[in-house]
Amino acid sequence: LASIAEIEAMQDETAAALSRIFAKGSISFGNTVDIRGSVKRLEIGSSLSIHELLVICKMLENTALVRAYGRKEREDTPDDCLSGMFGALDPLTGDTAEIRRCIISEEEISDNASSNLRSIRRNIKSAGERIRNELSRIIAAHAKDYLQDSLVTTRDGRYCIPVKAEYKGDVQGVVHDMSSSGSTFFIEPASVVKLNNDIRALEVKEAEEIEVILARLSESLAASEGLLRSDYEIMAGLDFIFARASLALEENATRPILSSDGVIDIKKARHPLIDKKKVVPIDIRLGEDFDLLVITGPNTGGKTVSLKTTGLLTLMGLSGLHIPAGDRSRIGFFKEVYADIGDEQSIEQSLSTFSSHMQNVVEFLGKADEESLVLFGE
Repeated sequence: LASIAEIEAMQDETAAALSRIFAKGSISFGNTVDIRGSVKRLEIGSSLSIHELLVICKMLENTALVRAYGRKEREDTPDDCLSGMFGALDPLTGDTAEIRRCIISEEEISDNASSNLRSIRRNIKSAGERIRNELSRIIAAHAKDYLQDSLVTTRDGRYCIPVKAEYKGDVQGVVHDMSSSGSTFFIEPASVVKLNNDIRALEVKEAEEIEVILARLSESLAASEGLLRSDYEIMAGLDFIFARASLALEENATRPILSSDGVIDIKKARHPLIDKKKVVPIDIRLGEDFDLLVITGPNTGGKTVSLKTTGLLTLMGLSGLHIPAGDRSRIGFFKEVYADIGDEQSIEQSLSTFSSHMQNVVEFLGKADEESLVLFGE
């Protein structure tokens, strides 16, 4: 981050979230999906799909849970830097309830979504029953004569009966399909053609009514598009903040003290990517009595890990993260961190590698100043 004020603000957020996790446990932001594309479509008057409406609904339901999580348990509990974010959330409960009432799943709209849809579907069901009754009558009368099986089937959404190939001319109706062997023809009897046509017409009306319902739900959300955008941004922000806090909890990390004079005093620092049961804590001090530290020792003595730990913890702290170190550890506010940390043990191994290291050192010397941290290991 570019300024101490920004870093301290993010450290405040991380600390506040960590305190809430200790007090109330963790909170999930799993349904915080980027809805900005859908909100933009609402803004220009478009209707959203079933999938988009359900995604927004799930996010708003998650918003309600997060808002409840952020609510004070006691009135005398002091606010923290996250209170305003929690308080600004609006889960639009009326809209979510209406979406849930109308939409059962991504494949199904409820009959109760509108009286018109309920009526259309009742008519579709009635027409289907009349078709099945008529086909059952035909099957009962002619099953032994020319039918391959005593069953009703559908082809391209039309109710048909399976007729033996040699008798297809005896059945008045429309041939829709035949079996792969050619022994069976699937025929829609003439007596049910009109009923099938009625069902297809009703299905068109059903699709049109569903579009009307989706447009109505979308129009209702569009009236709150500003709140939707705000909810998403706050939820995404809180998700990031609580992710930082969860990392701090996992790493048993603490808030670092930020020094503007470049002083580093990290106590019991642990490399964040090494198993906590195996890592050896280190103390690193630099910038107060001296500003150059040379680490020497045998191979596998921990020199490289010490350098990387110093760099990683500094960058973590400057990014608003707590660091895996002891209480009251200090990191400097550095505008640049330069690192060239190799694993080679001698220049005889590779002159070209050594030369590239030297080029980096020359570059560092040309750019680094009193507000820079330089880490070099060979």
